[in-house]
Amino acid sequence: MRWLLRIVSVGFATLILIALYILLIPRNYNVPEWIEREGTEIWDLKTGSSIGVYSVISESIIKKKPILYLHGGPGGFIKDPVIRVLSPLASIGHDIYFYDQVGSGHSERLSDIMEYSINRHRDDLHEIIDRITDDQVILIGHSWGSLLAVEYLKQNPDRVQSIILESPGPLLPFRSDLSKTKAPDSLELRAPSFTNQQGNQEARNLRSILVQKYAYLRGKKLASDQEMDAFFTYLNQFLSRSTVCNQMNLKPFPGGGGYYAHIMTYRSLSDVPDSKENLRSIETPLLLMKGQCDNQYWGFNQEYLDIFPNTRIEIISDAGHDIISENEVAYFQTVKDFLNVLD
Repeated sequence: MRWLLRIVSVGFATLILIALYILLIPRNYNVPEWIEREGTEIWDLKTGSSIGVYSVISESIIKKKPILYLHGGPGGFIKDPVIRVLSPLASIGHDIYFYDQVGSGHSERLSDIMEYSINRHRDDLHEIIDRITDDQVILIGHSWGSLLAVEYLKQNPDRVQSIILESPGPLLPFRSDLSKTKAPDSLELRAPSFTNQQGNQEARNLRSILVQKYAYLRGKKLASDQEMDAFFTYLNQFLSRSTVCNQMNLKPFPGGGGYYAHIMTYRSLSDVPDSKENLRSIETPLLLMKGQCDNQYWGFNQEYLDIFPNTRIEIISDAGHDIISENEVAYFQTVKDFLNVLD
């Protein structure tokens, strides 16, 4: 009998040691480090956010509406290829602004992670627009950035000349039933060869799961921003496999994302009230760009087409969720053509 008690005691002690190791010992991820971008300014907002902003100012005599780019995520950041591809729009009169949302990239990480919410991001966006102009802007939103653009539009339709939604996520609040809606065969859409679910399954570990649960339940950090931002880069290396048509086009995922901004903002999305009917009366021109292998369900795109009265869609061939990484020529030309129509 003593030998059985001894085995149980050793097993129990081992479990405690494993638990302590998971809770107390930071994980190390061999991922690219964050590289600051030369020319980025820090804007201190009245909301309390310190935001990294990179701008390309037009030297054209004819000035058009400024463009503000909203990156994906939540917790994403501005990537160099986006700046490179969109910067030529300055030659036709557009000032272009790129900013890292609070909690990611060049922007400040918040000590109180409960402050990461869609409302905080919308308030930051509102103040940034006020700093850029007292007139209208053009919003370009990628993935989650599209949701942020729409949430701003709901409250400020008079401040937005037009919106370009690139690979948009579903309108808030989510309708899970739309995942069953089939796309017309004529669009020739293709499913990506890798899914977000597979990426999460491969990258997550027990420590990252506990950190997320603790953040949701207690609203506090169980691990440092440095550790979890590195994990977020590691996770995105897997998730990015679902964003391309051709895996050969996949590039190493750079550092810069903000993990706590990601999970806590996502958590706040369930609190968004259903005000979709108010969007039906907004005549703002909207371009929806969808990669042929986009990982977003067609039903989510169809909801945009059904609700917004002044919407058109363009399918970009041989591109996935991250259109620029696979077909930047078609991406830029589609954006430029849409803006020219507005002039």
